[in-house]
Amino acid sequence: NGKRKNSSSLTYVQTSPGQGESGADISAIPTDAIKRVEILRDGASAQYGSDAIAGVMNIILKDRFEYGTATLNTGITGKGDGKLFGISLNNGANFGEKGFFNYTVDLSHISPANRAGNIDPVADFNTLGGGTNPATGNPYTQADATAYIAKFPDGNNKNETSQTAAAKFLINSAIPVNENSEVYFNAAYVYKKVNSFANYRVPYWKQDPYNLLHAAGTPYIGFQPSFDGDLNDYNGTVGLHTEKNGFKTDISFTTGGNQQLYTVNNTLNKSLGKNSPTSFKPGGFSFTNNIGNIDISKKVDDQLTVSAGAEFRTETYKIIAGDTASYSGSGAISFPGYSNPVTATRSNFGGYADLAYDIDKQFLVNGTARLEQYSDFGSAFVWKFSSRYKFANDKVVLRSSISTGFRAPSAAQINLQLSQASFSGGTIISKGLLSNNSTTAAALGVPKLQPEKSVNFTAGIGINPVPNFSITLDYYNITVNNRVVLSQDIAADPTNPSAAALNAVLANTGVSQLQFFLNGLDTRTEGLDFVASYRKLTLGRGKLGINLAGNYTLQNKMLRVKNPPILSGAGISVINETITALLLTSRPKHKAILGIDYAIGNWSLNLNNTMFGPATFQQADLADESYASLSDIKTVFATKVVTDLGASVRLSKTLTASVTIQNLFNVLPKWRFVALTATGQTVLNDPSKVKDLSNDLTFNGRYPITTYDGSHFSQIGTTYAASLKLSF
Repeated sequence: NGKRKNSSSLTYVQTSPGQGESGADISAIPTDAIKRVEILRDGASAQYGSDAIAGVMNIILKDRFEYGTATLNTGITGKGDGKLFGISLNNGANFGEKGFFNYTVDLSHISPANRAGNIDPVADFNTLGGGTNPATGNPYTQADATAYIAKFPDGNNKNETSQTAAAKFLINSAIPVNENSEVYFNAAYVYKKVNSFANYRVPYWKQDPYNLLHAAGTPYIGFQPSFDGDLNDYNGTVGLHTEKNGFKTDISFTTGGNQQLYTVNNTLNKSLGKNSPTSFKPGGFSFTNNIGNIDISKKVDDQLTVSAGAEFRTETYKIIAGDTASYSGSGAISFPGYSNPVTATRSNFGGYADLAYDIDKQFLVNGTARLEQYSDFGSAFVWKFSSRYKFANDKVVLRSSISTGFRAPSAAQINLQLSQASFSGGTIISKGLLSNNSTTAAALGVPKLQPEKSVNFTAGIGINPVPNFSITLDYYNITVNNRVVLSQDIAADPTNPSAAALNAVLANTGVSQLQFFLNGLDTRTEGLDFVASYRKLTLGRGKLGINLAGNYTLQNKMLRVKNPPILSGAGISVINETITALLLTSRPKHKAILGIDYAIGNWSLNLNNTMFGPATFQQADLADESYASLSDIKTVFATKVVTDLGASVRLSKTLTASVTIQNLFNVLPKWRFVALTATGQTVLNDPSKVKDLSNDLTFNGRYPITTYDGSHFSQIGTTYAASLKLSF
């Protein structure tokens, strides 16, 4: 409803698309509470401030009550797992001509869907093998690993979606005070319990010498740590809206928060020996914000509208420490706890002014300027200028805008500091993420984070030649300077004389590799958006609708890398090919959706075909083999089309049944190696080397569909869903 949603407290740091990001959890908003979704792009940062660097998603909630609904949802995958069960209630009441109260309750449970692959026992033992076999008292051998995988082809591993139970509650209301004013409020709360698993520790990889995870005298087959999360997310707004003497005034207060706490079970801390617990509380994260807004607008005359507004916001970010056992020594296997609690706060004040002027009935111009002042890095000034011209009886619209935008570095990107175990090069290593504010980051010459700033240009045309038929085509060009990125893994190199200063700093960190956030890149993104829609076409006794929407990336390129001098002196860049690919090519180069719907009598049918264009990765693990490098080979996910088919029937005036088959033809991501150089092609001509590289990217076969770093669409395949909706 035009108010800022709090962000998630979790910052995603795994080496896969989305690395370094922490967005808002919009899944906390129940689907049945949503009236519509608006996408605002042209110069949104000038009006809304940070995080709107290239646009805004505005979720409008249901308001005036029309009728209540109770919906029963169920689903299952084509392989019989991933079962879904949910129930949702939306209801409310109206007060007079304008007042309303609308509420939604949504309860759901989703079971995991496992897509584990079969393990290559030779490669697995070569990278993980070690320790003593408790059954024989002798060191594990290749024969032990081969026998184990013959019995358990997937190594008991679970490559699956999480098991999730969620309870969501939302209310939206407005109460008239008088004929000119109303008090409005909305609030949402969600609790989620998420259960997932770390990689299964096969017996030749990790042992249980004190029989903490298996009974003495029984065959030891390894263990799989579970990773459970408790998530609480809330947001609420209360405000006063007034229209009087041509002025529209909106004063509001918004609060929101997100907390994620974790539990790790069925694992141990080898540093604690026989005294190790098997369940740990490693800690978690918390983020809260409080926001005050005032917005005023007045239509001066038929041509000029003036608007202005201000916002004050405070944010608090916390790293919540875990129990002592979770981080002592080497920490809990699979997920060491957070040892150092952090509480960081900041505030900012921003204001904007906006002028919209209709030169005539066809030609509109609009300008906005915004100034922000942050307590932790200073100020930011952004602006936009846009125009729109209509002609041919409003059947053709030309539009364009040029603007600047900014995104403040998140509190997590400034303050996040942790160590964790991560898969790399066929094994698990300890990695550290340094706070950008840390003394170690300062010793490395990493500057304090500054806001990202952008220059955006868009131009488009909209055509509506006949009723129910429309076409839009838009071009966009977005240059982002000082882009905040998570660096590549930085490790000491004793063989490099130029790295002496770097090695000295890294010697005291206690981890094998470390990363940090910095304003490391300038980038440019350029592309086209196309939408064509034809509604209410007569076909037989029914009505047909056709919608085609697509996006094509003309370029997504890196303009400049900003390297700290101490790394440049050592011949190391903060950004490698892996990070570059995650930022610029890991999303589809193009995407299109062709939707067809047909309504006849009580029936409604819909068919959607979604084309996911190619996505390219350059995983760091490709360079773990002596014969390959990131400049020689890349991984490309092929263009695929996923088809969804749905049908609904109105069984009575109050009861509707729906069935949907998503990914009707069970299309899965498919990847292949592509040579970038003659050396790379020589490598790919050797089947044994291709097998080595494949094992590196899939953790020896555990993740064959998506690789260890993810893919451009889901690996789950066909799913079936059904719902029954009662209206009252």
